[in-house]
Amino acid sequence: MTAFDDRLRTIVRDMWETMRHENGVGLAAPQVGLLRRMFVMDTGDGEIVAVNPELSDYEGEQEEMEGCLSLPGLYGYVKRPLKVRLSAQDEHGNPFQKDLEGLAAVCACHETDHLNGVLFRDIAEGELFRLEDLESADDTDDNAVNDD
Repeated sequence: MTAFDDRLRTIVRDMWETMRHENGVGLAAPQVGLLRRMFVMDTGDGEIVAVNPELSDYEGEQEEMEGCLSLPGLYGYVKRPLKVRLSAQDEHGNPFQKDLEGLAAVCACHETDHLNGVLFRDIAEGELFRLEDLESADDTDDNAVNDD
């Protein structure tokens, strides 16, 4: 049973601060050592606090590069639904539903996975990589083309 009290709202404020400090778009409670089924996210379409979230009505498919504040610097490609419905409660206990698409759908799925003990590396397509490794490979490829 979740208590929708000042303590919960303090946790939410702290999670927002942590997420923004790390330049993230989402953060799940287990990532900051809290055994609660909740996350915060903001992919540019407004802030969402999701307590006791459930996902449904999956539609389509997209494969995007993901990273994670729990695995800094590592990235990988993950298949996610293009659209999903998020049902949850806000930090005051008010139930809501939001239909999410694109990056917002990816983020909600990613954060919900955290609540279920799944990291993106567990479901990534292929190997994980660092962006600087890709940039180095691109520089090498560019140099090879310019040498001709």
